[in-house]
Amino acid sequence: MRSRTNCTIGTGEVYSWAQEHLLQARLLKDHGWRCTASIVLGIVLRAAAQSISVSAACRDLSRAPSDHAVLTALDDGLPKTLPVLERRLNEALTGHMPRSIRRRGREVAIDWHLIPYYGEPYRSRNEICRSQPKQGTADFHAYATACIVEYGERYTLALTWVRRHESMVVVLRRLLAQIRAIGLKIKCLLLDRAFFNVAAMEFLQQEHLPFLMPVKFAGRPPKKGRKAIGLRALRQRSAGWYSHTMKKGKQEVTFSVCVGYRRYRDRRKNKHKRQKLLFAAWRVNGTPTGIRERYRKRFGIETSYRQRRQGRIYTCTRNPHVRLFFVAVSFILRNVWVWIHQTRLATGSGDTLTLHLELLRFKRMLDWIVRQVIALYHDGTTPCVIRPP
Repeated sequence: MRSRTNCTIGTGEVYSWAQEHLLQARLLKDHGWRCTASIVLGIVLRAAAQSISVSAACRDLSRAPSDHAVLTALDDGLPKTLPVLERRLNEALTGHMPRSIRRRGREVAIDWHLIPYYGEPYRSRNEICRSQPKQGTADFHAYATACIVEYGERYTLALTWVRRHESMVVVLRRLLAQIRAIGLKIKCLLLDRAFFNVAAMEFLQQEHLPFLMPVKFAGRPPKKGRKAIGLRALRQRSAGWYSHTMKKGKQEVTFSVCVGYRRYRDRRKNKHKRQKLLFAAWRVNGTPTGIRERYRKRFGIETSYRQRRQGRIYTCTRNPHVRLFFVAVSFILRNVWVWIHQTRLATGSGDTLTLHLELLRFKRMLDWIVRQVIALYHDGTTPCVIRPP
């Protein structure tokens, strides 16, 4: 519920809320009097807010423990089993989410997030996924997230680590279980074209989940003069709805295909052009224009990834549990930012709720966290380096 009395927010309040989101999920244990959970999380928050490493975050803080002590506390304090770690990270993500979010169905986007990796695996090669080369490597640590895409309510609902041997259906099942655990109803899933396959769509139909995703064309196009078949034949149809059945082996799935258009201006030729768009849908209704505009909201999850990179902790550790924790911290900070705007800085209520995102930008919130950590763990002296004799 939004406070009616507290209208002033400062660095102390923002830092305490971020700490509270992490502490209540019991992610860390005290590692001696010098490395309590509160101190270690404060160092981690500074590293995330400045997009630096934990070692760099400890370097100029005179009253903070050493970077070795903080990293040891993280290795020893985090839950050892992956299911427990993921459950507590997801509790930190959604533990403070307003109850109003759960009162009606929400449109949710699910996507994969790949972080380039240049080292060796920690224990098994299943920790690292292979994908198209990007930033000089084909090895990635992969994470899947689910996010509400409605404006002003773009909470990240679930986060899971994806291993190489896991199929798309296994990851979807894990994300959906985490969403259902918080009692949120899914009105429609907005998915990337990577989910356009028989196994994923059949699983979503079995779960009775409406979905909307772009059609992905596979295989070679027909030779000149030959008639197109299958999905390529639908591409030649006029705007509207059509039924299609796709098979792979013994699996078969039937879904609807919405054919629509979008108009754009070619800046190079300075001409207006029209592009045909095909969407695969199930239990979703609307005009082709409405379907196109509805799917555009999926790019709200891309905003969450962009903001996550602003709160990224740089690390060279090979421990996948610590890397998952660092990724989760950036998403938790973003959820704190959404929570502050919805419950503290918004005006009105219900359908008349008005957000004021200009009052506290995400980057400014991160700067406030850095300022508060420095005030807590530094004595005010000027940082310096000493040349060895």
